[in-house]
This record gives sequence, C-alpha cells and structure tokens, in this order.
Amino acid sequence: MPSPEVLERIKDAEEEADDIVAEAEEEADEIRQQAREEADEIRQQAREEAEAEAQRRLEEAREDIEAEREEIIAEGEQARDDLVETAEANADDVVDDVVDMFEEAVHAQT
Repeated sequence: MPSPEVLERIKDAEEEADDIVAEAEEEADEIRQQAREEADEIRQQAREEAEAEAQRRLEEAREDIEAEREEIIAEGEQARDDLVETAEANADDVVDDVVDMFEEAVHAQT
C-alpha cells in the first residue's frame, strides 16, 4: 500500500499541474485577446490608409480633369480666335462679291 506521504505528494503534484494548466489557459486567453485587439488595430489602420489613398487618388483625378478642361477651353478659344480672324480677313472680299452680284443683278434687269 502506498504510504500517506506518497499520496500527499501525488495530490500536491496534481494540484500543481492543475495550477499550471489553469495559468496556461489564462495566459492563452490573454494572448488571444491581445491578438484580437492587435488585429482590430491593424484592420482600422488599413481602413484609414485605404481611405487616405482613395482620397489622394480622387484629388489627383480631379486635378487631371481640371487641367484637361483648361486645355480644352484654351484650344476652343484659340479656334474661335482663328475663325474670327479668318472671317474678318474675308469680310472685304465677301462685301466686294455681294456688291458685284448685286450690280450684275441690277444690270441684268435693265
């Protein structure tokens, strides 16, 4: 038969093992909780960085669109100026041609 000392030592060893297991489970729970918190922080940071990048790209696109708009307006203004210049240069010739046609029409009736 085992002696009371041996039984007491076994009992103490089992209690110590139970304490070790309980501490390990508690530590594992703490580690999991910390990991969840860190994962949440990482996700939040990733969201913020993604939003900032999206905002940067949107602003860049707006600047590109504005630059292209200004270029199109400048080209349109230049084309308009060219047409006005051509029309003004041809105005005297048109007036002369209309006067000639009018005179021919008047002579044709007489």
